[in-house]
Amino acid sequence: MRVLAIDTALGACACAVLDTDQGGIVASESLPMVRGHAEALMPLVSRVMVIANLAFVEIDRIAVTVGPGSFTGLRVGVSAARAIALAAGRPAVGLTTLTAFAAPHIAGDDTTPLMAVIDARNNNVFMQLFGTGGRSLISPRLISIPEAVRAAAGGAARLVGSAADAIAAAWPASQPLPTLVDQQSAPDIEWVARLGAAATADGSAVPKPLYLRAPDAQPQDAARLPRR
Repeated sequence: MRVLAIDTALGACACAVLDTDQGGIVASESLPMVRGHAEALMPLVSRVMVIANLAFVEIDRIAVTVGPGSFTGLRVGVSAARAIALAAGRPAVGLTTLTAFAAPHIAGDDTTPLMAVIDARNNNVFMQLFGTGGRSLISPRLISIPEAVRAAAGGAARLVGSAADAIAAAWPASQPLPTLVDQQSAPDIEWVARLGAAATADGSAVPKPLYLRAPDAQPQDAARLPRR
């Protein structure tokens, strides 16, 4: 199976091609960035496809991170994945950024609880808590840092993601310290591709952004001019 993976949800613009028949990733590129995903993505995808020596119609499916993350970044990646899937006549699958953060650590050890956390600003995080076997104990949600600490501190949890340091800094002295604190600004694009290959692809389904909160910018209805 050949999977084209795209991630623009957080602190990187990344793309990779996984070929399971060839044993792994055949081309990838990741550019650290907070803004500018819209301008960088399609040239990056083009370069990766050239290195992989593949046409879009030779891809079996497209995988894309759907959030939580940056409102603008999510729309860029999801829109590109849906457009490529439509043009190539291939299915697209959406994967959460929290799962992508967690995946390599769960693959290495699925016996220890793990919390994936993303900085949501204003003392809040997007989080998901995983238990043994990678089972989701707490589904993706937006909560405060103290609430996230209480959720994770019941065991020797591992912390991964862009807010891992913030959770570790707030850890109660009375509880055993986390066994892993892995601060990353974006998930590994290779694992986005691997999760995409393992996902169930429904040809009728399309990836949709997972925001988990309303946008910070709201329309000012009071200043809106009436339509004629």
